[in-house]
Amino acid sequence: MRNDGFTLVELMITVAIVGILAAIAIPSYLSYVRQANRTDATHALTVSAQALERCYSQNFTYAGCPTVSAGSTTSAQSYYTITVALTTNPQAYTITATPLKSPQLADSTCTSFTLNSIGQQHAVNSAGSDSTKVCWGSS
Repeated sequence: MRNDGFTLVELMITVAIVGILAAIAIPSYLSYVRQANRTDATHALTVSAQALERCYSQNFTYAGCPTVSAGSTTSAQSYYTITVALTTNPQAYTITATPLKSPQLADSTCTSFTLNSIGQQHAVNSAGSDSTKVCWGSS
C-alpha cells in the first residue's frame, strides 16, 4: 500500500522550522528598515539647513525664512516631524527631527536628531544617551 502526502509529524516539523526562521528574520528585517529610514531624517535636516542658509545669505537673518515660518513640517517620506527653533537672537537655529509614524516610532536607537546653525549633528536614543555616530551614519 502506497501513502501519498505528509504525516502530521512532518507537517508540524515544517511549521516549527518556518516559525523559527520567521522569529529570526522578521526582527532583523524591521531593524534594517528602521536603520534605512533614518536617512529620511538626516536628509530633511540637511535640506532645511540649506534653505535656512540660502535665506540668511539674502536677508542676513533666519527670522522670516519660509522654513521657519512653516512651523513644523514632515520629512519627505513622512517618517519624521521637522521643527526649526531660532535662538533668542535670530542668528542661530536648531532643527529637530522626531519620529512621526511606524516603523520609526519603535526605533529606540535614534529617538531624535538635531542639526544646528554651526553644523553640529546630534542624536539621542530612548535612554537619553548620545547616539550621534550610529544615527547620523558615522560608524
